[in-house]
Amino acid sequence: MGQSIFYKFIILQVFPQGPPGPDPGARGEANIVSKIRKLPAAFAKLISSVLSTTVIDLNWQGRPRSIASALLRCEDFSALIDPGPASTLPELRQHLQQCGISVPKLNAVFLTHIHLDHAGASGTLVRENPNLKVYVHAKGVPHLLDPTKLLQSASRLWGDELPRLFGEFLPVPAENLVALGGGETIRLGSSPLEVLYTPGHASHHVTYFDPASATAFVGDTAGVSINGHPFVFPVTPPPDISIELWDVSLDAIAALRPKKLFLAHFSYSESPGAHIASYRKRLRLWRDLSADILARNLGESGAMHHFIEVAEADAAQYLTQEELSHYVFNGAVHLSWLGLVRYHRKRAEVTVNTTAV
Repeated sequence: MGQSIFYKFIILQVFPQGPPGPDPGARGEANIVSKIRKLPAAFAKLISSVLSTTVIDLNWQGRPRSIASALLRCEDFSALIDPGPASTLPELRQHLQQCGISVPKLNAVFLTHIHLDHAGASGTLVRENPNLKVYVHAKGVPHLLDPTKLLQSASRLWGDELPRLFGEFLPVPAENLVALGGGETIRLGSSPLEVLYTPGHASHHVTYFDPASATAFVGDTAGVSINGHPFVFPVTPPPDISIELWDVSLDAIAALRPKKLFLAHFSYSESPGAHIASYRKRLRLWRDLSADILARNLGESGAMHHFIEVAEADAAQYLTQEELSHYVFNGAVHLSWLGLVRYHRKRAEVTVNTTAV
């Protein structure tokens, strides 16, 4: 039977010239004991070179298991994937403190996309730590430099509730931004983090992949699943969802053969294949359902109400009432309806323009 890498590591630390014979003698035994005493330091060095991930529950609006950030650490490098909205910064700081880290000690923020529940705190974190690098897809860079249009769009969706829900969205200076396109490999100490371009939920969405643990940090590309629950709820908000691009992105994530998916809403899914298949199926179901409802000309309010009713009735087959309430809170189904309406209208416009040509 083959020996694990950890076994071989121990043997090399204790016996760099190979294990001793059957009777090493008193001097040999003393040498062995001396080397064994050095093992804790060797272990510490080994462990610090492995990328570790800590799930941070941001307790959004006092609701646990709603928005998750991920703290990545390797050697002296610390980073956050999706720090969340500025409204949850007190919770974020508390968790970082519990992990022995402060904002000035962070090296980087990795954004899957720039929606407020994922990226809203970035500018404030940079103000506290001017050396912080913020990684984001190139299409998201202009909106971090000047979030005016992003906030105007969000205001149309959330109205007067926007400040309470998400807090202040400060711009990120150009010198702190690192534009991504997909295909990059970023070094976190000695650990690589791969970048995959995964549009669909948003045109500027990326996924980060840790090859050592085979974990894909998928942002909102794989929907809402609370702590690995097999039911997966789509998230299709305005302004630029694309089911066709989403399909391609799900294929790309599956091709990585991940062992785990890390979702912002919420935490790990440890059955990636089943998760992606389930999500793809329900995403298409919502696409077809929304197209059917739009064809009935029920009016804006009636159409939205009917969509929400059918979507929640479908989810209720798999969730308890308490679970359903939490999924609906996380999923913002009314925004998903608006995103699907915009998706269908844009496709219709393309069809008309293509026919005219």
